[in-house]
Amino acid sequence: MTKSVVLASASPRRTALLKQMNIAHTIQPADIDESPRLNETPLSLVSRLAAEKGLAVKAKLASKQTLTDDTVILASDTLIAFNGQSVGKPENKADAKRILTMLSGNTHEVLTAISVLNNTRQQTQVITTSVTFAALTNEQITAYWETGEPADKAGSYAIQGIGGEFVVSINGSASAVIGLPLYETRQLLNEFGVVS
Repeated sequence: MTKSVVLASASPRRTALLKQMNIAHTIQPADIDESPRLNETPLSLVSRLAAEKGLAVKAKLASKQTLTDDTVILASDTLIAFNGQSVGKPENKADAKRILTMLSGNTHEVLTAISVLNNTRQQTQVITTSVTFAALTNEQITAYWETGEPADKAGSYAIQGIGGEFVVSINGSASAVIGLPLYETRQLLNEFGVVS
């Protein structure tokens, strides 16, 4: 029986990666509160958010009576961890400049959680990738903000875009930094009966 894959995300990057994997899917964005809890570690936060996004979409599909035994939901969340602290999307230009200045010349971790669930079970996994940035000047950071690219990205940069020019090295999954680790996503979807 063919599984019906639902992506619990409005991210065009995640959709593109799923298409690259030849996995047909529909899109149902999750609307949850992404605020961190008190003393929540980056690992706990990213894992919880991916799992909660999946559950929110499952509840939405159930309320519309479109959730079936063949429905498989894929949710994901990505955040940056620097010195043990979570770094999300920038609030504004000043925040983006603060984040990029902090990452400049340093190594940070990109944590991407994937959560797959169906009617009966849910499994969540976190993939960690180390990314090292070159030293950035104030002028480079300002010019980059003006492109509009950093505004909605975790850590204020897109590795697959202009922000990739700042990356000296990457250790781990490049696709996870973009938003969906290809290998792990396929393995997890296969466990839920999704084959492409």
